[in-house]
Amino acid sequence: MQDILEKAKNIELVIFDIDGVMTDGGLFFDNNGDEYKAFNSLDGHGLRMLQECGVKVAVITGRQSELVKHRMKDLGVSLLYQGYRDKLPAFEALLKEVNLSKQQVTYVGDDVVDLPIMSQLDFAIAVQNAHPFVKQHAHWITERSGGRGAVRDVCEFILEAKGLLNDKLHSYLHNI
Repeated sequence: MQDILEKAKNIELVIFDIDGVMTDGGLFFDNNGDEYKAFNSLDGHGLRMLQECGVKVAVITGRQSELVKHRMKDLGVSLLYQGYRDKLPAFEALLKEVNLSKQQVTYVGDDVVDLPIMSQLDFAIAVQNAHPFVKQHAHWITERSGGRGAVRDVCEFILEAKGLLNDKLHSYLHNI
């Protein structure tokens, strides 16, 4: 566990998948083909806390959605790569954009399409309800499932590893 904490301590960028990680993986469409997704508000605040503590957040997703664009804008996430069924080109472009090494980056995934990125990293994360093969190749697995608090688990784990979580949580007591 100490090895995992050391790796998490060095993380400067967390990359998330959307479907199955930021959502429970359910895809909802109305009769007009408009898509709906449910995002967890605890996850959203975790992303805000992570960014406020200086850790960058990015998204790489295979689907293209205005809904995701809107939600990420609301959360202040500008590093958004949508429509990448093969996520590796987006990952490589993102690394160049942020000028970070693979040791400073983690990826949170749930399905086999996430493995090409996860397998390149020293610290890869799977959500609790990830495919069993993905979980076998993750360095850490969240307590909660995608769309049900897994993102918050990741945010707080990284902040804890960096020694920032306690102060961040206690800062809310002073704002009352």
